[in-house]
Amino acid sequence: MQHVISSTLPLQSALHDRIKPMDFIDCYSVESDLSPRHAAEIITDFPGWARCLVGIRNIITAPFGLLKEGPDASDKVGFFPVESENNEELIAGFNDKHLDFRVSVMSQNGHVFLATWVHTNNPAGKLYLKVILPFHLLIARNALARVKATNKMKQH
Repeated sequence: MQHVISSTLPLQSALHDRIKPMDFIDCYSVESDLSPRHAAEIITDFPGWARCLVGIRNIITAPFGLLKEGPDASDKVGFFPVESENNEELIAGFNDKHLDFRVSVMSQNGHVFLATWVHTNNPAGKLYLKVILPFHLLIARNALARVKATNKMKQH
């Protein structure tokens, strides 16, 4: 994953309209010319170890009534409802009791950017974010490494 780099969220991202002072935002990028939709499909096709982590999360959070699969939607990437999409950016995610989150997948200037925005709604959301953050970082960086690998295979 040495080709995945921490990046600044591109100024054109619609996520900028959501960011408030106490919100979490991170962004990573890789060299790739995949479309936002294609990259988002790779990103949300979690490997087995990540699906296992999500399963554990679902078991632990079930008593608290948190959503497992996201709300119903006609257009999803993985289990994330697509909120908006254009040629440069796809935004997906949803609001839950404890936090609101969106992921942005942008394709720009030969790079794919993956950004995650989180607004916590209460102390439980802050605790949840703190607990899952190390796993989020592993999953996000792995996802972009898979985007990069797919892009390389596409070029050969």
